[in-house]
Amino acid sequence: MNGRTHKSALRYTLASSPALFYTGVFVLSSWSRELPSGSDRIALFLLDLALCVPGLVLMRWRHRFPWQVALATALLTLGSSMASGPAFVTYVSLCTHRRWRWIVPVALATWLCPVAQVLWMDAEPARVHSVTIVTLTTGGVIVGGLTAVGLYLRERRDLAASRAAAQAGRIEQARLAERVKIAQEMHDVLAHRISLLAMLAGGLAHRTDLTPEQTREAAQAIQENAHQSLNELRTVLGTLRRDGGVELPQPDLSHLDDLFDEVRAAGQRIEVTDTIDRRELLPSQIGRHAYRIVQEALTNARKHAPGGPVRAELGGRPGHGLRIRVSNPAPYGTRPGPGGRLGLVGLAERARMAGGTISHAVQDGRFVLDARLPWEDDQ
Repeated sequence: MNGRTHKSALRYTLASSPALFYTGVFVLSSWSRELPSGSDRIALFLLDLALCVPGLVLMRWRHRFPWQVALATALLTLGSSMASGPAFVTYVSLCTHRRWRWIVPVALATWLCPVAQVLWMDAEPARVHSVTIVTLTTGGVIVGGLTAVGLYLRERRDLAASRAAAQAGRIEQARLAERVKIAQEMHDVLAHRISLLAMLAGGLAHRTDLTPEQTREAAQAIQENAHQSLNELRTVLGTLRRDGGVELPQPDLSHLDDLFDEVRAAGQRIEVTDTIDRRELLPSQIGRHAYRIVQEALTNARKHAPGGPVRAELGGRPGHGLRIRVSNPAPYGTRPGPGGRLGLVGLAERARMAGGTISHAVQDGRFVLDARLPWEDDQ
């Protein structure tokens, strides 16, 4: 049984409870002969029960016709005490709409109809006044309580709806943040590939001393890098089109040697000093950030100092952090090309997300990029 079916069954059980109660009292009283037998008593009981049944049926349309159904079931209590169950349930449902132009007249009907029934059914003048006072007081308390219950249920529904909307907003924000993260990740990859293509193509365009075999190797390297760039571009576009991201392969420090070999094969001169101690203990997330920082630093060096020697220094150990220092010549008079300085902004944001810092400056004619990432000691 799902939640909606359970609530509906509970609602109809509450609406039927007066009928069940009065039926039980009538049967027990007749059996014990506490009530006088006769056709009039049975007829009144059957009339009371018959008027309750339409109230239970009308409850089905309380959402489509809220005030009409609530008023109709309230009027049924003029001749039926058992109909108070459907009347109370439909009145609470009406109150959840919080429309006072509907609630006020139906509340008056729900309050006064039982009083009219008492005046009509009780023929003893001596009891009419006292019974009317009791019925008015009890009815007022009941209607007031039902109104409070209906407004409370509406407040709970609004709160649940707002929480659901907030949760949906957080989920959507998380999805957008993940897509932006993937796009930033792939920017580093594509920028690296395209800069390698530019370097290889520039070598073919300006060097006239290459042998046919060397020319063929350079062309093959261009083809391979172009093919990898297209594959990576298709991957990121396919990922961004999906609602749920896919897990992309994430290189880390163990892939740095492959990166250095790749850029050297493309003609970039690089000198590497690696003094990282116990690198197998480096957290994978920090390793991925470190790889991307080195990759973007080499890409910037190819953009702004093509052909210049690059020095990459890596060091660190648990408890002392990880340091990455990449430097390249900073010739005078050069202007940033397309996307200039955006790479530095991306590096700064990546270092910040990793909990580290990054700085850059020109020292002794060389542009120096210095990044420091946290590396906690687990022991």
